[in-house]
Amino acid sequence: RSSPDVFESRMEKRSEVKRQPVGYSKQGEFIKCMEEKARSIFIAEGVGTKTSKGGFTKDKTLDSILNVEMVKEKSAEEIKQIWNQYFSAKDTVYAVIPAEKFDVIWKRAQKCPSFLYALPRKEGYEFFVGQWSGTELHFTSLINIQTQGETAPSQLVLYHYPELQEEKGIILMTAEMDSKFLVVHEAQCLANQVQLFYATDRSETYELVETFNHRPNEFKYMSVIAELEQSGLGREVRPAQVPDKS
Repeated sequence: RSSPDVFESRMEKRSEVKRQPVGYSKQGEFIKCMEEKARSIFIAEGVGTKTSKGGFTKDKTLDSILNVEMVKEKSAEEIKQIWNQYFSAKDTVYAVIPAEKFDVIWKRAQKCPSFLYALPRKEGYEFFVGQWSGTELHFTSLINIQTQGETAPSQLVLYHYPELQEEKGIILMTAEMDSKFLVVHEAQCLANQVQLFYATDRSETYELVETFNHRPNEFKYMSVIAELEQSGLGREVRPAQVPDKS
C-alpha cells in the first residue's frame, strides 16, 4: 500500500516468469547458444570431399571439417571442448592429442610405419595391421591381408590434423570406419593401442613395434596380447561371458 508502483512492477515480473515454458532457464539458453556457435564452426559433412574406393574420405583435411580461421582466436582448451562436444554426438572415434605426445608417436611412426594390434573377441583375439600413410593410420584385419594381399581394404582410418600443433599445442583426431566390421568401442580400442605402443615410456613395449618392423622373425603375437591385457584396454571390448549352467 505504501508503494503501489513497486508492487505493480513486481507483479509484472512474476507474470513474466509464469509465462516462460517449463524447463526454461537463462543457463539453458546460454548452453543452446554456445552449441549453435560450436556447430557454426564446423563445415557441413561431405562438402568438398572425395571418397576412395573403400568409401573412406580421400585426402581429408581439417579445413573440410572445421573453419580453422574461426578457431584460431580461441584457446587450446576452448578448441578441445568444441571438438569433443561436436563429435560426442556422432558415432565415431575422436580425440585431442597433446603436441608433445604426438611428436613421440610421429617420430616413431617414421621409423616403424606398421604394427600388429590385437582386438579382443568373444573367443580369443582378432589381429589388425595398422599402417601409417602420412598422418593417416589405416587398419586392416590380418585375415583380409592374408587372403587379399595389398588390395585388402581399410576397415578403420584415423585422421590426425597437425594444423594447430605449433600455435595451440594440440593435434585433432577423428576417424572413419566400416560399420560392417567394427563398432565404435572396438575402433576406440584400436585407437587407444596406438598410444599404448607408440607413445609409451616403457622401452619393452615400444621394442615390440621395432621388432615387428625390423626383426619380424623374432616377433611374437602373444607379446602384443600380454601388453594389451596388462594395460586393461581390452576389458571393455570383450563381451561378458555367460556362466555355464550345466
